[in-house]
Amino acid sequence: MTETTHARPAAPPPGDGAKNRSPEYRLAQNALRGLRHDLFEDAFAYRPLPRRRTDGPFVRRLPGRLRSSAEHLPHALVGAVALLTLCAGALGGGLPGGDVLALLAGLLCAFPVLATLVRPVGAFWLSLAVTPVVAVLNGSGGEWPWMPGAFVCHLTVLIVVALRTRPRTAAWMWVLTAAYAFLSDIVLGGSYYYTNSGPMMVTSAFALLVVSLRHVRHTAQQEVTAQQTVTAHERSRRTLLEERTTIARELHDVVAHHMSVVAIQAEAAPYRVENPPPELERAFATIRENAVAALTELRRVLGVVRAEDYEAPDAPQPTLADLDSLLANVRDTGLDVEKAVTGAVRELPPGVELSAYRIVQEALSNSLRHAPGASARVEIGYVLGGLGLRVVNGPAPAPNLVKPSPGAGHGVTGMRERVTMLNGEMTAGPTDDGGYEVAVFLPVASVNEGEA
Repeated sequence: MTETTHARPAAPPPGDGAKNRSPEYRLAQNALRGLRHDLFEDAFAYRPLPRRRTDGPFVRRLPGRLRSSAEHLPHALVGAVALLTLCAGALGGGLPGGDVLALLAGLLCAFPVLATLVRPVGAFWLSLAVTPVVAVLNGSGGEWPWMPGAFVCHLTVLIVVALRTRPRTAAWMWVLTAAYAFLSDIVLGGSYYYTNSGPMMVTSAFALLVVSLRHVRHTAQQEVTAQQTVTAHERSRRTLLEERTTIARELHDVVAHHMSVVAIQAEAAPYRVENPPPELERAFATIRENAVAALTELRRVLGVVRAEDYEAPDAPQPTLADLDSLLANVRDTGLDVEKAVTGAVRELPPGVELSAYRIVQEALSNSLRHAPGASARVEIGYVLGGLGLRVVNGPAPAPNLVKPSPGAGHGVTGMRERVTMLNGEMTAGPTDDGGYEVAVFLPVASVNEGEA
């Protein structure tokens, strides 16, 4: 007896059927899903109308009491339109103005408008529901299907709800309004000779188009603002990295010099001792190998941070001894600058000398750029715990032919990076007389502390 087994085709996983549908089907499905999400899910959810912002260019100029009252301006406008709708519903129909039914029609027209303040989507459905009721109450009216009060009510509701939601919701409200107008004219029109469905559809389409364009413009502005914020943040980070790279390049010669000295001294040290023990020779050999290895890695790292067009300077890195030549060059450009030195001048670590020189150079460059024609003063203080720097310039003279030029904002960032690298402190800001001041303190360990 032979048994034959036929393998059944595997059932497609859930969701694969939708993927095999046509693009038109998926488009219709997504559209209906959007309709359900915008107008049916939580249609009567509580969504109060937010207050108006008071930081606008016009509102912030108002006095305090008016500015606080301006927060409720949207609510007041909706209330005023609701009152207008009440009057139109009570007086615009075929009923006399003092009749109870006329007052009821006016209240029914005003209620959906007021509902937009707290339940916007629900107000749209209330407006659709109120429209035939008001038409029945005004049985002798000459307009169909929107009586004057219902016309103002529904148009107001469409605009307010569109302002509070998004363009897709506005489009669906217009489609449903058109469907109601078609059914009321074809099925429920009865003996009415005039229909105002056309004016309603044209007016509402134009109003919703304007609101949708406002939404698109506002969304585009938000995206541009967010992109500008991200761009500014990235530019700041790039500037910071560039400044750190520049500092690393400049300090390479200083660090490489010290490592080379360590390697040479470690190699020559055994020859200065008569009959050195093997342990001492091995120790100095290890020191030299580590120094050479560190110097090699330092050069490799420098090759990474260097730009393709970077050229190593031929001259040695500047120090505070070269500050007089810098001040002479600055004076030639038209900046009246003087220097004051306090304390006992002494030799500082090369990194501190280089950073101090670059900070003074950048501060004077900023003075030339932002305050052309002003005078500046450079103060250098040699104190027990480090080096103090102060570069201050006065305001630019009022009748000045040379206009200040905007900078890229890299100068202060570079100075702060140098100060932070040396665990120093820095303050920079405008002075009381309209000038600008940069004050820096760079700590330097004393000889005793270094030996400890």
